[in-house]
Amino acid sequence: MADRISMTTPLVEMDGDEMTRIIWQMIKDELLLPYIDLKTEYYDLGLEHRNATGDQVTIDSANAAKRLGVAVKCATITPNAQRVEEYHLKEMWKSPNATIRALLDGTVFRAPIIVAGISPLVPSWTKPITIARHAYGDVYKNTEMLVNAGSKAELLVTDAAGTATRQLIHEFTGTDGIIQGQHNTDASIASFAHSCFRFALDTTQDLWFATKDTISKKYDHRFKDIFQEIYESEYAGQFQAAGIEYFYTLIDDAVARVMRSEGGYIWACKNYDGDVMSDMVATAFGSLGMMTSVLVSPAGAFEYEAAHGTVTRHYYKHLAGEETSTNSVATIFAWTGALKKRGELDGLAELSAFAEALEAATVATIESGVMTGDLFALSTLAEKRNVSTGEFIREVGTSLSLAR
Repeated sequence: MADRISMTTPLVEMDGDEMTRIIWQMIKDELLLPYIDLKTEYYDLGLEHRNATGDQVTIDSANAAKRLGVAVKCATITPNAQRVEEYHLKEMWKSPNATIRALLDGTVFRAPIIVAGISPLVPSWTKPITIARHAYGDVYKNTEMLVNAGSKAELLVTDAAGTATRQLIHEFTGTDGIIQGQHNTDASIASFAHSCFRFALDTTQDLWFATKDTISKKYDHRFKDIFQEIYESEYAGQFQAAGIEYFYTLIDDAVARVMRSEGGYIWACKNYDGDVMSDMVATAFGSLGMMTSVLVSPAGAFEYEAAHGTVTRHYYKHLAGEETSTNSVATIFAWTGALKKRGELDGLAELSAFAEALEAATVATIESGVMTGDLFALSTLAEKRNVSTGEFIREVGTSLSLAR
């Protein structure tokens, strides 16, 4: 084992739940530990341990990501009422992803993994489209109310001096209704902008940003203005030197342009837009199991994860002793993304090269016709084979071994 690749700085390793936790260990055992003297600072974000620690482990893992700069995260359960009962939880703990995003003040970048034999549903898409989602505020931190007929709804703001400003929202004459309040902050929008501009420079891709500022003349327009001010003051020269473009348009125009494009750019979206569009892009390119995801903080911390969940249905089959055919590609690419970034930051070219070789071996395995059930149903390859979870990972390991 003396010839394994050495690491100088650990990765923050955030373990997870259910089937992805099983896959997580398989990837380490079959694809990483034979080749790397793997150094990680380990945090168990499995639901049982989050419950036992009062979710402090999630906070600790996020702070570790700030300190060490690079983290890799397994998919985790966000509990609902049924999970509270199933796992005998003390309370309905918050989403670990939301907690980590808030503590890192990060932006989520998701991009599809393209392989031969799985064609995008949009024929013109020949290059990946990366969705950058602002992961703060808007409808996800809203306040909403049911309103009775005859009520008058107003927006009330009281400033630091105690002065109140009111604006009429609506008078509900003759009908019940609903109201909703949303917010965002200049600081969060600015962090979003910086993360997007830096990621575009890091990946040498054009950056698109879109809101509906013609309708939302204060809320959405504030996003547009902050992006433009930061771009002109800090990034315009760097973008020009890199040969890339920052482009703003309305969200409906952006959708039309995206559908006609070939891809190959970053599309920055507000929180709700990014939530919806990332799933649309993932589905159109093939599968959430073929989608990378990285959380980037403006301070320069990176947290890599799969874009999908814990694959509960397969986990129950696994517990029953049945064979599963679960797609591990996004989880493999979470590890490779983190290893590449760790190698880049620490000047370890061999570590980055290994991660790239593992990605190439994974793609080559699928393109050779060996794939899990979800991809088998999508692939147009003439010769293909539907294999189990473990068999696919072992086949990737064989491809990697031959390549090295």
